[in-house]
Amino acid sequence: MMKRIYAPWRNAYVTKAADSAKSEKRADATDCVFCKQIAENNDEKYFILNRYTHCFVMMNFYPYNAGHLLILPYEHKANLHELSLEARGEIMEVINTALCISEKALYNEGFNIGINLGSAGGGGIPSHLHVHTVPRWRGDTAFLEVLGETKLISNDLEKIYQDLKKAFDALTLAS
Repeated sequence: MMKRIYAPWRNAYVTKAADSAKSEKRADATDCVFCKQIAENNDEKYFILNRYTHCFVMMNFYPYNAGHLLILPYEHKANLHELSLEARGEIMEVINTALCISEKALYNEGFNIGINLGSAGGGGIPSHLHVHTVPRWRGDTAFLEVLGETKLISNDLEKIYQDLKKAFDALTLAS
């Protein structure tokens, strides 16, 4: 069981770090890699699998595992509460669709799903909200990751893109 230490003297440090983070320049849409990729309209180049009314789904260029997808709103927003109810709802439907498609196409046994909000939350691109869906298989972490700090992805991203693209093109969201 994890032990906890009450340390109120650290409050000044934590508050100072939070104030510093608030003052950091927040990348706008003109600086955002996702906004640039969606505007370029080159879906195959950027592994964009499908476009919906409020969001789109794409493969991650730097996947944690084969078939790692990102679901993003078109709007350049950092937080869920900044999106309309319709956009949030559609994102959830697209997540569900992505899970079904991934499971059928990749035969994975589970998923990790997550949103990293803000730099402190682990967001590599914190100014544009995105949801990760990461397919998982039993035993997909082995000695190479643990000892070598290297993740082996034994699938061709181009082939995965083609397989998933066919499945996404064949489906539409339920209304």
